[in-house]
Amino acid sequence: MGRKKDYMTSLSRFISLILRHKPYEIGIAVDEHGWADAEELMEGINKTSRYHIDREILEQIVAQDEKQRYSFSDDGRLIRANQGHSIPVDVELSKEEPPEILYHGTGEKSVSAIEAEGLKPMSRLYVHLSKDMEIALKVGRRHGKPVIFKVLAGRMSEDGFAFYVSANGVWLTKAVPVQYLEKTV
Repeated sequence: MGRKKDYMTSLSRFISLILRHKPYEIGIAVDEHGWADAEELMEGINKTSRYHIDREILEQIVAQDEKQRYSFSDDGRLIRANQGHSIPVDVELSKEEPPEILYHGTGEKSVSAIEAEGLKPMSRLYVHLSKDMEIALKVGRRHGKPVIFKVLAGRMSEDGFAFYVSANGVWLTKAVPVQYLEKTV
């Protein structure tokens, strides 16, 4: 059972890489909203990678992904990553009023840069934020010893900064200036 789970996790990460960053690596394209043809995605994966995928496996990955990374179009013909792209796409996010406080998890090695420059999207289109400190802590652990920044999102919004929520509940904004950050202990 463990091997199958590891395989599915690895395949899901590969799909994420393709849809968010490198569709050309398997010979597919995504449209301006990040949608790719699901059949072309599967064909490209089967032809160019060590993975094998069919519709049943793809549907299982979309349904069971713990981060809810993917969405199918209403007719099921198209698939996209919900956020995290480094390629320029508009995933049709709606502007939302954020809660007063959001959180950002990072590794200890990034703290001095964040304290000097604020949060930047780096290779992504948006800074990713969470409304839950526990999720931010989990994200931070992926980057070494975790550090959590409290983001004064309500104040940012009052000052004219736009916030969006992706289909899987991740809060997004273009950047967070340092005056809206508080490092938590």
